Amino acid sequence: MHVAVLLYDGFDEMDAVGPFEVFGNAARAGADCEVGLYTLSETERVTASHGMVVEPDGPLPTADDPAGAAPVDLLVVPGGGWNDRDRPGAWAEAERGAVPDAIADAHGAGATVATVCTGGMLAARAGILDGRPAITHASAVDDLREYADVIEARVVDDGDVVSAGGVTSGLDLAIHLVEREFGADIARQVRTEMEYDPVGEVVAD
Repeated sequence: MHVAVLLYDGFDEMDAVGPFEVFGNAARAGADCEVGLYTLSETERVTASHGMVVEPDGPLPTADDPAGAAPVDLLVVPGGGWNDRDRPGAWAEAERGAVPDAIADAHGAGATVATVCTGGMLAARAGILDGRPAITHASAVDDLREYADVIEARVVDDGDVVSAGGVTSGLDLAIHLVEREFGADIARQVRTEMEYDPVGEVVAD
């Protein structure tokens, strides 16, 4: 499984790094997965919402990637900056449109989309949450209601779209997906390594 964490200027650090570490630890525990940090276009660095600077692995692979990169099986979309609309972040990317378009393209090509925090609003703008159960950060729930059937849960699993609430729930989402895709033993090893036990409810269809 190729897991791609999609980065953009203003993303929330924990939204991206938490799932990245979970899937990295799953691979070390024997899961057949690889995880990378990607942007939409070639760039040397991305600056997150709290100032962390990240060097991405490269542009997000697409179904017709001429370089022959592995297709994306799971696209993780972090949030950040939805309500701080004068700075880079999820709101700016939603308005610009390129990130929602990339999410829609990846989903249309068969990737599962997993959103953390207000990354759910980017998926909503992509048109893949229409009428579906989902959750986002508490500060954006009213906005999400315009698109999705909001479910008050830590993680909402609707098959090819999985969403999580605010920030630290990205850990819960990723551990849930590790167990769903690779089994309870791998998930247990990840939880032990990270000394973290998911909290709150997971609602799965």
